[in-house]
Amino acid sequence: MTKETNNRSYSSFAELAKAIGTTPAELRKQYLDKAIADTQRAEDEAGTAATPDELDEMARQAEITDMIAQDSVLDSFTEAFGDVTALSILDMGGERQELDMPEPAEAQAECHAIINTIFDLFRDTRLEPSAQAIAWGIVNSFHYEADKLAREEDTLCRDLKSRIEQDDRSEIYATEMEDLQIRARTKMEQRAAIECMRDYAADCYRSQTGRPWSTARGSRVSSATTASQIASADFLKARATALREKRNPTGPLVVFSGGQEWHDYQQLYARLDQIKARIPSMTLCTTGQRKGCDAIAAAWAAQAGVPIVTFAPNAQRFGKSAGFKRNDQLVSLRPVEAIICQGTGIQSHLLDELKAASVPVHAFRYDAQAPMPADAKRHNWG
Repeated sequence: MTKETNNRSYSSFAELAKAIGTTPAELRKQYLDKAIADTQRAEDEAGTAATPDELDEMARQAEITDMIAQDSVLDSFTEAFGDVTALSILDMGGERQELDMPEPAEAQAECHAIINTIFDLFRDTRLEPSAQAIAWGIVNSFHYEADKLAREEDTLCRDLKSRIEQDDRSEIYATEMEDLQIRARTKMEQRAAIECMRDYAADCYRSQTGRPWSTARGSRVSSATTASQIASADFLKARATALREKRNPTGPLVVFSGGQEWHDYQQLYARLDQIKARIPSMTLCTTGQRKGCDAIAAAWAAQAGVPIVTFAPNAQRFGKSAGFKRNDQLVSLRPVEAIICQGTGIQSHLLDELKAASVPVHAFRYDAQAPMPADAKRHNWG
């Protein structure tokens, strides 16, 4: 390892390989060669031979050990996988169990391998065009599961809130309350872990394809209260506070809008990065389209950890003027800055309204984009 490698952290295996002047495939080969050498020494001492699967497992363990030594395990994995409660209940009527999470370093390494192995396997073969679609599906599977767990978590928390309001001081009631709280917390921890893996897998997808991943749709007491009720109420209060900060962020607002046809995400990422450097607590407000510029903005916000609020037009109430009414609503929020990409008359109207309100605007023309990569022409944003 070079001095630079020892003095900084790396968020991915690919970064570590690049830092020492090699490729991920070559670095993995080095780990495997080391595993083979270590195994041969062990075989000489014990007189037994290791299987190919055992060698592969040793190489993976060496990779994980090196990640820990280099302090390249991301904080998000440490928080999601390393800080969980002692007890868990996985299903309704299930027993309380002391089940650990996967180790943070192992979860990060295997998540990285899940995505990158597809690209490594298909690269320079006739299957290479399928790698991006399959990897997108893997990330989307994490996203789908995270959404499902979030809905189940919401249901459990509604049940918990409903039970808190009951005036029952029996021991059976207290036990049921404790079990329900454990189930809700277990579901919350499951959801957080899957979301962490989804976000990291999306970063791996972007690293391999040169374009961010985006989802196909959607986008996170009486005076006689018992001890169980108090604990449950505290849990719900903490959860509600976290959700409020996600759904009603209080940072300075930056408006973003653009057309549904856009491919040059790098220039938009660069400008958003500049704004975030100046306004670290920013909240991004988009016009809620599932394709094009808004999808790029949503992918950037997920990667950068920036809260995002979508303002979809209310066509049912305002009909054909819904887009313009939504623009008025965005301007009334008094944003501190805005990015507008060329699109339709809706974007032109919003640009004029923001300028009239003296909001600093960064405007991007469609014909000022970098040329579209040849391999990107097969895919549409969103």
